[in-house]
Amino acid sequence: MTDVLLSVEVAAPAGTTWLALTDWTRQGEWMLGTEVEVLAGNGRSVGSRLAAFTGVAGIGFTDTMEIIGWEPPVRCTVRHLGKLVRGTGAFHVQDKGPQRSVFIWSEQLELPFGVVGRLGWPLAKPAFTLGLRYSLQRFAKFAERYSVGAV
Repeated sequence: MTDVLLSVEVAAPAGTTWLALTDWTRQGEWMLGTEVEVLAGNGRSVGSRLAAFTGVAGIGFTDTMEIIGWEPPVRCTVRHLGKLVRGTGAFHVQDKGPQRSVFIWSEQLELPFGVVGRLGWPLAKPAFTLGLRYSLQRFAKFAERYSVGAV
């Protein structure tokens, strides 16, 4: 298992940040190389399933997730169900005042490929973290201009 924990400050109320975060089908607007779709349920309740394809030009992988915790507007917890990505993730929004919030992304992941994955993770982690940090900065801008139903 490996832990990933990153956060970003958002100049938007916690409720707006939550709505932007859980607008799954628009996640591709801020998450680097990723498109998300709701596979089952409404995407806003325990038991809903999501599929996040990450890649370029159709080459990549799909991360299938099930929502296992739904506590709006504070936390969404998912279980990764795929062959490549397994473990749990949490998306947490902290209220910091009328126009400020913090989005916290955390993961507890089982590394794929056995011993090769464990040995390779120290090499892959910096690029993974850099991409995630970049995406979180994009998320902050997305959330700060977010409106329900906007395209």
